[in-house]
Amino acid sequence: MFENLKPVAIDPILGLMVAFKADNRAEKIDLGVGVYQDDRGRTPVMASVKEAESRLMELETTKSYQGMAGDPDYNQRMMELLLGKDHSILSTGRVKSIQAPGGSGALRVGAEVIRLARPESKLWVGIPTWPNHIPLLGSAGFDIKQYPYYDMDARQVDTDKMMEALRQVPVGDLVLLHGCCHNPTGADLTNEQWDSIADLALERGFIPFIDTAYQGLGNGLDEDAYGMRMMAERLPEVIIASSCSKNFGLYRERTGSITFIAETSEQADIVVSQAMSTARSIYSIPPAHGALLVSMVLGDPQLRSQWEAELEEVRLRIKSMRNLLCDSLENNAAGMDFSHIKRQNGMFSFLGITTPQLERLRTEFGIYIVSSTRINLAGVNSNNIEHLTQSLLTVLE
Repeated sequence: MFENLKPVAIDPILGLMVAFKADNRAEKIDLGVGVYQDDRGRTPVMASVKEAESRLMELETTKSYQGMAGDPDYNQRMMELLLGKDHSILSTGRVKSIQAPGGSGALRVGAEVIRLARPESKLWVGIPTWPNHIPLLGSAGFDIKQYPYYDMDARQVDTDKMMEALRQVPVGDLVLLHGCCHNPTGADLTNEQWDSIADLALERGFIPFIDTAYQGLGNGLDEDAYGMRMMAERLPEVIIASSCSKNFGLYRERTGSITFIAETSEQADIVVSQAMSTARSIYSIPPAHGALLVSMVLGDPQLRSQWEAELEEVRLRIKSMRNLLCDSLENNAAGMDFSHIKRQNGMFSFLGITTPQLERLRTEFGIYIVSSTRINLAGVNSNNIEHLTQSLLTVLE
């Protein structure tokens, strides 16, 4: 049987990680990995999460199975985090959420439920997008269409082409949107652009499918949620896949949720029953540990305050590295404009340099960047910024 299989090519980002680890140079820099790093290059456990973990060890009395929907307190607190505790929709019964194994699990459960509800629906994905969006959602059976999102020359959202494409989306189709901190471009929708897309959704009858994995890392917890909260207020149906990997630092705990907003509370009850059935057929029951930690942090005022302060520290560090890198490259010999890095949000931006320049960075200076030129700004720190900027200035000569 297995002789019929052929090897799968290694993921480019994972391949870059392997090459980086094998590099013995002291000044090497990895800007390809998609995790947050502090100024010492570590991916730390948040102190608020550590404290919650300590409390959980004392309070937890069982490792028995939880239900297919996961922890009820976690689900409620995640809906309040995403939509705002006082959002009017929370009292209507129209919004329901279940726990999922990370953002990827949330996306997949959402996709499977959509396919059950309306198998003919197509999914429209903005280009470029997170590399796993298309294989992950496409494997659920979607016919995937693309719409232009980013202007590589202007280094900003291509508003005109995006809106022109979305005006062609038929009724009942899904449009995938990044909630904030767009991966891989860092170019977020403005509030006005969110409003315009909501207008089109009402006019055309398409349904937003929002993937939010970085709430709090862009402009703030509430600011980053503008699009979700506005659409939840204005539209009859919205789907939100969320992850706690980045804003709680729970990468390996696989902690996420899938949230459905339906036209009526009766429909919401049916949707969540289908989501639980779908979960049962894929992974049965989500892992409990990360969700219990998130629930404890969000439910305890002291821990919540501590977490928000830690998250703000993360956000401001990324912003400071954006500003520092941009300012350091301002007078480069090639005359390239890197000001987009300062304007954008979250961990990622495109450098926009050439393939030979990218290769020189790796071979001559030990700086590892994926072929798209996407860089993780959280990989920049006070210890490597000088080597990074001097290397970039050299290859730009």
